[in-house]
Amino acid sequence: MRSLLAGVAAFVVLCCTGIATAQPVGQFPFALTREGQMLGAVEGEVASFRGLAYAKPPVGALRWRPPQPTPESSEMRTAYDYGAPCLQPLISGTREDCLTLNVFRPFGVDGPLPVMVFIHGGDFARGTANDPLFDGAKLAQAGLIVVTVNYRLGVLGFLTHPALSEGGSGNFGLMDQIAALNWVHDNIAAFGGDPGNVTLFGNGAGATSIALLMLCSQSRDLFQKAILQSVPGRAHLNSSQQAEAAGRQLIAALGPEADMRDAKAMRLLAVEKNLLAKSPHGFGPAIDGNLVTEDVAAGFAAAHQSRVPLIVGSNDDETRFDGELDIKDALSSAGESIDELRKLYPDVARPADLAASFYTDKVFSEPVRLLARLHAATGAPTFRYRFAYVPQAQRRNPDEGHGRELQFIFGAEGVPGAGIFSRGDREVASRLRAYWINFAKSGDPNSPDLPHWDAVADRDRLLLIANDRIASGDDPWVERLDRLAPESKK
Repeated sequence: MRSLLAGVAAFVVLCCTGIATAQPVGQFPFALTREGQMLGAVEGEVASFRGLAYAKPPVGALRWRPPQPTPESSEMRTAYDYGAPCLQPLISGTREDCLTLNVFRPFGVDGPLPVMVFIHGGDFARGTANDPLFDGAKLAQAGLIVVTVNYRLGVLGFLTHPALSEGGSGNFGLMDQIAALNWVHDNIAAFGGDPGNVTLFGNGAGATSIALLMLCSQSRDLFQKAILQSVPGRAHLNSSQQAEAAGRQLIAALGPEADMRDAKAMRLLAVEKNLLAKSPHGFGPAIDGNLVTEDVAAGFAAAHQSRVPLIVGSNDDETRFDGELDIKDALSSAGESIDELRKLYPDVARPADLAASFYTDKVFSEPVRLLARLHAATGAPTFRYRFAYVPQAQRRNPDEGHGRELQFIFGAEGVPGAGIFSRGDREVASRLRAYWINFAKSGDPNSPDLPHWDAVADRDRLLLIANDRIASGDDPWVERLDRLAPESKK
């Protein structure tokens, strides 16, 4: 609180003398953006600016429309608190008025500094940049600007319907992400950031978003590097016809089309929930012929993506199967007999673990290898990893591995979704975070104090982060991933 009050006092003095805009941003938590004069908070070595609007609230007439720029202003605004998470079930306090982002920067350090923009996961239906797990302080302490972004989710973010064709239909969540990147490009210098050195990183749906942004002409010049964590690279997006059919079904269940933008938000969530109970496919990115023109794997195979330096990887255990029906469905989808699967996974005994191993490799490990190979073939620096480390306190009974690396990258401890690290855990976290930081600064994750990380180049090289070591080498799973690749069955 003392640091915050000191920042406020500095701001008041500078405003009274009429020289606020002429002072270096690094001397106090203040930034002059086109939307106004933003006053942040300071904790330790990091200044934070939370709940910054990057677009007008997408409510009323702006529901299901592309994000609109916020008006210019000269007003002073405090940015101490997170904005509301975007509307979704299971999280309290969510709202439609949610197009905000958060900025973390080292306090008292002059720029221009590299920028890292994080896009959260959650299957395009849940999640928030405000999660304590995604606090950017540890990364910012290393001399970076960290931006975390909220974007529209579920039916409010990805509804496709003919009545919404004016200004674009569907993929509003991706439009939000592009609007946030445009905001970063226009405003991040006010926080000491370098708009010409921006790295996108995210996991799951966040990684899928980034892969689609790499393929999208509207975002091509807004970032210079990318990190795809646990990207389901071979997943097929809905076609425009499939997305429109789902949209028609929802609106029919909701009521008259004339009431689409007047419908209560909670009513929309209830109808969406009922539809999802009947169909496994939710509302997410669809091929619209504008922002999204092809699946991720097809776009990379055609070398349509931005040829930026890339880190891509996954975890060695991306899921858990506990229910018998889920296990049966996963195994039946393998297209292999149980005996054949046991040959692929000779060290796996339980059917639940066999199903989880197959699912992890089919959805994540093999597609990640494919994207790494395709991107490296363009000549862009490409680095692949597999995160197999389990926190020491969990080794007797590990949790699901999907997203486990996030706690290590952000360095979060003792918050929901994150445990308390041991000394060994902190050493691994420090190294993993250093790779990400080095990459954001230069496009190369390596430095003399870290185990060398080989680029993909012509072979299946990857960095393995395991319980006993961090080392670069040939992929030990290459034979079984070859077997699981769709191309092997032709």
